[in-house]
Amino acid sequence: MSLYKQLLTLVSALFLLIFGLNFVLSVNNIRSYLEGEAEVHAQDTATSLGLSLSPYMTVETDPIIETTMKAIFDRGYYQEIKLVDVDNKILVSLSSNDEIEGVPSWFVNAFPMNAAKAESEISSGWSISGVVYVTINSGYAYLKLFEQVKYSFFYSLGAFILSVLLLQMVLRITLSSLKKIDRMALAIAKGKFETIDELPWTTETRNVTKSMNMMSRRMEGVITNLNVKLTGIGRKLQQDELTGLHKKSSFVTDLKQLAGSDIDAFIFIIKIDGLNELVKEWDSDAVDQFLKYFTQILREIPKPSEASVISVYRFFGSEFALLVKNVKTEEVEKIAKYLSTSFTEIGEKYKKPDIAHIGVVPFNPVDSVEGIILAANETYEQAHIIGQNSFYIRTNEDHAKAIADWKALVFSVIDKHQYSVRFVDPVEYFETGKTVMKEAFLDIFDKQGEAVSIGTFISIAEKFSKIVELDKGVILTVIDHIKTRQIEYTMAINISTRTIKNSTFRSWLADLIGKNKSLSQQLVFSLSAYAVAKEIEVYKEFINFVHQLNAKVMIKRFEIRSLSPENAKNLKPDYIRLARDLGHNVSSDQEKRAFIETMQEICELLDISILAENVHADIDFNCLKDIGITGISR
Repeated sequence: MSLYKQLLTLVSALFLLIFGLNFVLSVNNIRSYLEGEAEVHAQDTATSLGLSLSPYMTVETDPIIETTMKAIFDRGYYQEIKLVDVDNKILVSLSSNDEIEGVPSWFVNAFPMNAAKAESEISSGWSISGVVYVTINSGYAYLKLFEQVKYSFFYSLGAFILSVLLLQMVLRITLSSLKKIDRMALAIAKGKFETIDELPWTTETRNVTKSMNMMSRRMEGVITNLNVKLTGIGRKLQQDELTGLHKKSSFVTDLKQLAGSDIDAFIFIIKIDGLNELVKEWDSDAVDQFLKYFTQILREIPKPSEASVISVYRFFGSEFALLVKNVKTEEVEKIAKYLSTSFTEIGEKYKKPDIAHIGVVPFNPVDSVEGIILAANETYEQAHIIGQNSFYIRTNEDHAKAIADWKALVFSVIDKHQYSVRFVDPVEYFETGKTVMKEAFLDIFDKQGEAVSIGTFISIAEKFSKIVELDKGVILTVIDHIKTRQIEYTMAINISTRTIKNSTFRSWLADLIGKNKSLSQQLVFSLSAYAVAKEIEVYKEFINFVHQLNAKVMIKRFEIRSLSPENAKNLKPDYIRLARDLGHNVSSDQEKRAFIETMQEICELLDISILAENVHADIDFNCLKDIGITGISR
């Protein structure tokens, strides 16, 4: 029960208690007063009647006696007036049993009143000639008492209603500040550090509000500082210390993310051939300056068009790479010629005519990342054969044919349900050592029985709008697995962007979870950090939708380059799974450790669980356990 209802009920109960006691006492007092008044009236009537009859009592049959008694009886509220002589013989008796209308019987039974009686002796000379008895009709007292009680009740009821309305208004004004504080606390729990500007007038509530404002500001400052720290560490992890270029891990991530798009892209592999000789001839500072100069040339490549994007990477040592997006083949050739000319100029400057060679391949979504890098290295070797600072560009004539083959495979597998689901990568919960999550993983084979690349299969399924049907099938398989095996831990299910945007899928999912409410907490919808970053609002709305269904959400492959901590905070997922590379060698890499420690601090404040995946080394496992993340898969 809310505080508002408690206070309202308490005050109302106290009012009713006080009113009830006061009402009972008031009724009893009025009843006593009316009884006393009736007794006085009866006695006055008996006395005055005795005096009036005294002169006529010498002749007991005198008609004036009865006439006088009738006159008084008819004017008053009397039940009986009786005159007797000295021998107790009734001379005159007047009575009436008329009931007073307007007084209910239950009221008469609830408040019994005694009929007031009085008597007066009548003297004739020095002797008593008779006695007159007067009994008051109590019905008139009941009428007065009932009317008084009725008026008192309605007046009290009106006062009660008015008091309750006034109390409600005062309580609403007073407790509205507590509601603001409650909303503020919930917002803080969700990572929104709001403050209350209009302080309440109640001293205690004002002090609580000030404390909450102070806490909110401090927590916001802590989170902001941690985000800045996390962003800085994340950039260091992704960037080469000397050149500031992104490392090979970022290049691999970008290629994987490119697989789900329709963007035309080319990969350049560039190797400095003469670096080993330079290292022998120059000191380390001179070599570093040369690499920085070489990097600057790569950074300043002219863009063929406004839409084109050129990303530069340093793999290691003398090996660099470019990922050029939104370009045509002839524009790629211009870039290659520009680099070849620039390398020749560098060679002349440093008296090394053969500085570097360039291998270029188009991005093919049906190839694996390893295959693409291997093809790029092959073109580099061909460029090396051509001549000094030369380049070689490979065309992709079989690309259309490969896409057609993949499309046929995708449609066949999904339409005929020719896929199976395995549950892999069990996540161990550090506190209990038990498995808390497994991930649903697709197994798909071609006509020859060979396993196919899941990433490519998903990419083609998204391209030709078959992914929604596939995601539905996987979800149904997971639910059936939980039921039949009586699984107690959660299951991570990968969901694509196209599926998330599909309104029919959402209706289907809501209906499915509605029929399986007991399993809702075991369903964890896994979202790629890169996909989330591209369409924050879409995914934010989907996460809220999933939480309304009482299911959970995980953002996987998290790293600063793919999704900022601020966006992760606003999305409020249940789990964040770190990119695989972050868990490898974390025990010896201080920057990785600092990154995960900072991430853990932020997520602990936001009630988000941190997971790591595929950590093989025991020393790394123990390091992550010491940091305090929720769980890990090995």
